[in-house]
Amino acid sequence: MSRDAQAPLFHPFESGDMPVPAEGSRGLFLAASSKVRPPSEFNARLTLVQGFRPDFLALQRDGRAAIPQADGAEFDFALVLAGRHRGENEARLAIAIARVRRGGLIVMAGGKSDGISSLRKRLQKVLPLGGHMAKNHGEVLWLERGSDAVQFGAALTSLQAASPLVEQRFRTAPGMFSHEHVDAGSRLLAENLPTGLKGAAADFCAGWGYLSVALAERAPAITAIDLFEADYASLEAARQNMATLVPSMPASFHWLDLEGEKVERKYDVAVMNPPFHQGRAADPGIGLAMIRAAAAGLKAGGRLFVVANRGLPYDAALNTAFGKVTELAADKTFRVWLARR
Repeated sequence: MSRDAQAPLFHPFESGDMPVPAEGSRGLFLAASSKVRPPSEFNARLTLVQGFRPDFLALQRDGRAAIPQADGAEFDFALVLAGRHRGENEARLAIAIARVRRGGLIVMAGGKSDGISSLRKRLQKVLPLGGHMAKNHGEVLWLERGSDAVQFGAALTSLQAASPLVEQRFRTAPGMFSHEHVDAGSRLLAENLPTGLKGAAADFCAGWGYLSVALAERAPAITAIDLFEADYASLEAARQNMATLVPSMPASFHWLDLEGEKVERKYDVAVMNPPFHQGRAADPGIGLAMIRAAAAGLKAGGRLFVVANRGLPYDAALNTAFGKVTELAADKTFRVWLARR
């Protein structure tokens, strides 16, 4: 969610341009955030949907129940916070259209730097908008869910780019990390995994499952793989990819924030391509926290195979958390290490 999306979402209700939903009416709030609260007079019953584990946990700490993916139907209205990814925003609109009743209201807000204005211009070519307003470097738009859900769905589909299988076999979706192609760092790591690895394995920061599939295909003596991922949709894609591509490999799937939640098991082998961005800003601290979590999740003598951009300051953290660290491969952009507990 863009920080610019926070203020505009409820502005049309506060300004009187739209009536506040009736008390007891049912609303779906997609990409809900603990930083975004309805005004005091907003007494509708909201179902909060948040698939990014850290934000989901923040909602829980704020005393607000949430679910990781949309459920239910015939909602009176939907609220949608837009983010950086065009395809993901359009997918959220499609969910809102499918789950709001005929005549229900759909309200979407986002930051101008994240493309909300261009989304509004594309949308108003295929659907009748009720209105839009700009505020605080953001924009909010709204529309009424028409009587023909099929027509609305078809109109929105016309805006969405096709999402082909990555390398003709991996299922992904917009908004996931590297959803259009295999990340070059992950590929370099996969190419340097030994074929003789054995035992129980973990994929920390698993994304849509590329490294887990590569590990299963490259090292058949691995007995099982546990996948850990903070993005719920990516984890569900990984579940599908593992079942389709390496169905004989036992796998389990854990929706977990490795920065703040403990890994309960210990593993013989782990693979990891840790994130290093929070929104658009680089934050090496995220990767450093992932390295510490990976070390805690390995048995004595366990091995971590990790890839990262060359410029990230991970050497010291690896040497602190592990007994022996060896560089296995490098190119102009990435480095691959083997770290032993």
